[in-house]
Amino acid sequence: MAVKIRLQRHGKKNFAFFHIVVADSRSPRDGRFIEQLGSYNPNTNPATIILDADKALAWLNVGAQPTLTARRILSYEGVLLRKHLQEGVAKGALTQAQADAKFAEWKAGKDQKVNAKISGLKNEKIEKARAAKAAEAKVNEARAEAIAKKKAEAEEAARKAAEEAAAAAAAEEAQAENAEA
Repeated sequence: MAVKIRLQRHGKKNFAFFHIVVADSRSPRDGRFIEQLGSYNPNTNPATIILDADKALAWLNVGAQPTLTARRILSYEGVLLRKHLQEGVAKGALTQAQADAKFAEWKAGKDQKVNAKISGLKNEKIEKARAAKAAEAKVNEARAEAIAKKKAEAEEAARKAAEEAAAAAAAEEAQAENAEA
């Protein structure tokens, strides 16, 4: 029986998430499986991966073959590195303590990269909000200036109309006086 570590699709259309499972290669993609190892949600940024690394390593050691996507996920989580280091320990190339130290060093670097990405995304979101707020303030200022300008023009037009009306009334009055005389 050929055993595969692969993804099982769940979720709705255009919003899928996946279970990482160990299954017989002849069973359908979303069909029967032997054991569930974790889940993978590509909809979040960065993608959320929940994986039982010890179970995955045990299945790899007994010959389970991961699919390409599952291999990338296992590599991202460090399962393939642990398998490689364990093979080195078995061959006598390094001790268990050295292998554990190498893996801990790799894991610390990986966690640092992930945290940097998360904080970078958070900072980017804050900067976008600040830029949007500044743009909105600029637009509001321009609108306030336009309203003030229209109001000043309307007052000027009203003042000129009043002056013209007063001048016309004075001219009418003068004509009336000339007509009486």
